[in-house]
Amino acid sequence: MKPVIGILGRCDKNENDTSLFYIFEDLRRCIYDIGGEILILLPPSLEDCYKTRYNELQDFTEEEKRSIIRWIKMCDGIIFPGGFKLTKFDRFVLEYAVENDIPTLGICLGMQILSSYKEEICFTPIEKSGIIHKQETPEGTSHEVTIDKNSKLYSIIGKEKIMVNSFHTKQASPNEYYKTVALAPDGVIEAIELPDKTFNIGVQWHPERNYKEDIYSRKILESFMESSKKNNKVKIEKGV
Repeated sequence: MKPVIGILGRCDKNENDTSLFYIFEDLRRCIYDIGGEILILLPPSLEDCYKTRYNELQDFTEEEKRSIIRWIKMCDGIIFPGGFKLTKFDRFVLEYAVENDIPTLGICLGMQILSSYKEEICFTPIEKSGIIHKQETPEGTSHEVTIDKNSKLYSIIGKEKIMVNSFHTKQASPNEYYKTVALAPDGVIEAIELPDKTFNIGVQWHPERNYKEDIYSRKILESFMESSKKNNKVKIEKGV
């Protein structure tokens, strides 16, 4: 049985100013290509998540929490994808995933969401340094990152310095719980992880966009998928 990967939908609006939720097509194709199935996770509240400010979003009711948990339990792994806005739904799913050791991968905004675990949200603009953090085209890479040799990410990639793509204008702040495990030359945090979890890693770049050409991107995604498969097997054995 293929592992079910829960992907959080991202809120936005179309050209008619109509609010919507979406996932990126390259992420959808990537997950199916490396052996997973997809369950899109969406908040059960009736608020317009795009047009409502984060601090104006209502807390979930107990019934809504039970609904979210029921859907999360169907997932063998969870991806917090890139995007432009986070909601309280992101925070709730993340806390449940951490507490229950569900394999978790944060990408771009998703990594920044991981960096806000149990702390105030603090995404700051990147100061100009000569390093390109928002490349103009989707192809290729834009800068180097240095990976901590004493990290799970390094054990997956097997190399201290790699080139990555980059599509962001804000940066994450250090987190008390997550360990910073990769930096750009200008000190911008590029990857974080929870060392004591099976797989809980956030990367500031987009491995799903170049996994076919880039061996290191593929290693990250395949490692995440392998952890999700093991979680799926454990759940089957336990009859969950």
